[in-house]
Amino acid sequence: MSVFQHEYRPYEGPTTPLWKRPVVLARYGLAEAWGSKITIGLAVLALLPCLVELVLMYLADNPLAKMLVVGNSKVLEINERFFFNLLEVQSWFALVLAAWIAPRLVSFDLGDNAMPILLSHPISRFGYVLGKFIALVLSLSYVTWIPLLLLFVYQCYASPVPWAVGHLGVAFGLFTGALVWIVVLSLVCLAVSSWVKWRVVATGAIFAVVFVPAGVGGMVSAILRTRWGFLLNVPVVMSELWMRLLGVPPFGNPMFWFPNIAIVSVLVVTSLLCVAVLNARIRAREVVRG
Repeated sequence: MSVFQHEYRPYEGPTTPLWKRPVVLARYGLAEAWGSKITIGLAVLALLPCLVELVLMYLADNPLAKMLVVGNSKVLEINERFFFNLLEVQSWFALVLAAWIAPRLVSFDLGDNAMPILLSHPISRFGYVLGKFIALVLSLSYVTWIPLLLLFVYQCYASPVPWAVGHLGVAFGLFTGALVWIVVLSLVCLAVSSWVKWRVVATGAIFAVVFVPAGVGGMVSAILRTRWGFLLNVPVVMSELWMRLLGVPPFGNPMFWFPNIAIVSVLVVTSLLCVAVLNARIRAREVVRG
């Protein structure tokens, strides 16, 4: 039968619920992100510090092993600062992993001019960004709060003295601090990836967006002899937030400490700027060349 003789009818079968549509993009985004051997290698490398800390926790919780290794010193004391240091290390690995994964989620769609096709389906721009955001958040959770909370649970189990009740704030601080960093980092990486179509360039641009303002803020603080320039240094701001969430006593020069409202304002402004960039870039556009 010829094509023009077919009678076409609109699709009348079941449709995917509205709330499930971003999850479909997230599922394919995870498959795209973790389909690379480099992603798997980075994820395995990111878990090595947790394995080292697990061994140290075993030594600290085993009186005989602790005595044989360090004697009666408190080098292996498991406290808030121990988990704070581990959170910082894992957050740096999360930055590296996000810089590699985020361009694979967005830059490929922009570089191949696939955005008009994707948005022609029954999914909104918000749903598209939400699906990519969920995929990136889940990927970064694998190297941040999930292994950290597992180590916390192990410490509660292996500690020879009652430890869990007096340190529940540590678990809350680990989860909240890691989640805040994941959200901000995911928005920054998606915004940069939406602006740069080339994956390799986008990866470098993500590091530049994080470290260039930090360097500028350091120079401003040194020239003007003020602490407020360090507000441009997002890793420094996050470190202060983590210390307060975990209850770590402040250390270093008091002039670099910021009020809570300043820390929250920096993170909110950064997130809003990233949302504005995504709103400007994620559009179904068709380029017509005359």
